Amino acid sequence: MNRPISALPDLARKPLPDFPGWWATLGPGIVWMALAQGSGELIWWPYLIAKYGLTFLFLLIPACLLQYPINVEIGRYTLLTGESIFHGFIRLNRVFGILLWILMSVSFLWFGAFASAGGTALAALTHLPEGWDARSQSLFWGYCSIGVFLAAIVFSKVVYVLVERFMKMVAVTTVAGLLWACLQTEVIAAVPDFLRGLLGPTAPLPRPWEAQDATKLLTAIAFAGLGGFWILFYSYWLRDKGVGMAVHMGKITGPIAGKPEVITSDGFLPDALPENEDRWRKWQQFLRADVLIGIVGNLLTTLMTCLLAYALLFPKGLLPQEYELAVVQSRFFEVGWGEIGRLLFLLVAAAFLTDTWLATADAVSRMQADIVHVLFPKSRRIALGTWYYIFLALLTLITSLTMLLDTPGTLILTSAVIGFAGTVMFPVALYLLNFRRLAPQLPVWARPPDAGRWLLGLSFVIYLGLALAYGCSMLAD
Repeated sequence: MNRPISALPDLARKPLPDFPGWWATLGPGIVWMALAQGSGELIWWPYLIAKYGLTFLFLLIPACLLQYPINVEIGRYTLLTGESIFHGFIRLNRVFGILLWILMSVSFLWFGAFASAGGTALAALTHLPEGWDARSQSLFWGYCSIGVFLAAIVFSKVVYVLVERFMKMVAVTTVAGLLWACLQTEVIAAVPDFLRGLLGPTAPLPRPWEAQDATKLLTAIAFAGLGGFWILFYSYWLRDKGVGMAVHMGKITGPIAGKPEVITSDGFLPDALPENEDRWRKWQQFLRADVLIGIVGNLLTTLMTCLLAYALLFPKGLLPQEYELAVVQSRFFEVGWGEIGRLLFLLVAAAFLTDTWLATADAVSRMQADIVHVLFPKSRRIALGTWYYIFLALLTLITSLTMLLDTPGTLILTSAVIGFAGTVMFPVALYLLNFRRLAPQLPVWARPPDAGRWLLGLSFVIYLGLALAYGCSMLAD
């Protein structure tokens, strides 16, 4: 376990486990989908649609699909080695890994804003505490949400199981509620125009373009689904789910109800046994399906929130922003169910947004603990699970303070912009890691297909273009 960081040939060989079946393995893609629901779907895309109509809607589907090859290659590395993708990046180049670590750490200083954004819904629902302004009420409920989730983690048996079950519940509830809302007469009437908007840009703009919205548009495109360092979470969910070679790695358990497990940092490569070829074929099918569940599910959810924004918010010029993110969009359910619908949406929105804090706090703590174990061998004297809880406490403190700095939308945007750099670098790093470093150490049947490198190249070119466009918009301002 204390071997120095090096290339992959020094990894021990272990059997590739049998595929246990779809019901037992599906989960990480659903967590990915539920986490994605808390950012672009409820904030940036509805804002753009409510303000500019269908002008930019045609960009949504390509933006979501753009993340498919990146997610597949992130998952491929973890399934074949059991290691986290960040461990792979550090193996690729230590300096590069440290640079990513710094950027990642800075980008996640502000994710407490999702808890305060969810607090806007709970504040509008309860109007408590009485006599407080909207900002103070939102912060109060944001802190309450953090406290509840933190307690849930501490008293869980296996932390990932807690996260997965909660995110599944949020995903199912959200999709069902949005689908029902989309069946209202006022919304159905807008469907033909909405579908035409998916095919290409509409002109002219329904209102004058505002320069400050350039950053929001680029962020909505680059982070349709998960973007920046958020996309790396998928590796850690696969790892703790125990899929592929990750079955040999151990899981983080709760400090009170859970039974401690030995968690290793260095992974294993699959044996070149004939029976492993059929096993890998099934694991590869799972990976592709799980990624598609996350991306397509997220896309459908985003399309529904955009349709609702176009049908219900755009005609009235209502924009979801600042401390009224969820309040404005409660119109989504209110149109069909009146006051009961408004209250129901506020509950859904609260779960929609605050679950982002839970999943992010958990994933970032995993990443930090993993990176410390990988970079500093002496840190392995302390169990990885202990490091996880140390970082969870630090992140809770830091995000509780940064929540006070600005409105939720501004803080979320800040985090997204910092993560832009990672989005551009990941396709190149994944190509070098999986196709150049990992592939020669694998049996022929486990090597990534040639199509993967071309899809990564396409993602890189598009994300680089978005980064340049963002830079130009900043200079223009």
